[in-house]
Amino acid sequence: MASLAQLADELEPELARQVFTHSSWAPERTLSYERLEFLGDSVLGLCISTDIYSRYPDYNEGELAKVRAYVVSRHTCAKVGEELKLSRKLIEAAEQADAANITSLAANANVLAAMVEALIGALYLQFGMEVVLGAVLEVFDEHIEYAASEHIDFKTELQEEAARRSLEVNYEVVAVEGPPHSRMFTSEVSIGGRVMGSGRGRTKKVSQQGAAKEALNVLRVRGEVDS
Repeated sequence: MASLAQLADELEPELARQVFTHSSWAPERTLSYERLEFLGDSVLGLCISTDIYSRYPDYNEGELAKVRAYVVSRHTCAKVGEELKLSRKLIEAAEQADAANITSLAANANVLAAMVEALIGALYLQFGMEVVLGAVLEVFDEHIEYAASEHIDFKTELQEEAARRSLEVNYEVVAVEGPPHSRMFTSEVSIGGRVMGSGRGRTKKVSQQGAAKEALNVLRVRGEVDS
């Protein structure tokens, strides 16, 4: 599977030019990256929604929405833009166009995020959804994992629920599967000495978050924990 960076290098010249043309030096605004950004925003949202829908089958609509919102945010897209070194490509394009203020533009997080979306839009037009989906998920994977394991914090919520009942919460990794580069962890959480939930994930944190979420659902159904 080709990476997003590799696919970017294979873009047709006209699409590549548009991806790295800022509106301030485009002969017409429609020739800048803005139209591709509009398209790429939707493509990115669909890629992430498709992945997290299957990756987190126990998440409700609101929880899925929180994960997606973090992953497709300007903040996250700008980080991806830094990882892909898109600023360099913007500077190269600016030099060819004899554009001004390129240093500040290249360092602007909003510009970086916009270029990521524009790049995704361009790649979608040239290669189609199947190719783009894999490349997008590869580069956004760690951000998806972070959003699920840290941004939505079921562990803290469970700790607070248990503390109100003066019960102790403990996590245990009960299984580790797969090769070193593709581990899957299974964790269980005990409350007051009783196993109340289990979860699986690519990291211990993700598996523990899944276990905490399951335990929270049990607590809410029961209304209290039997001691």
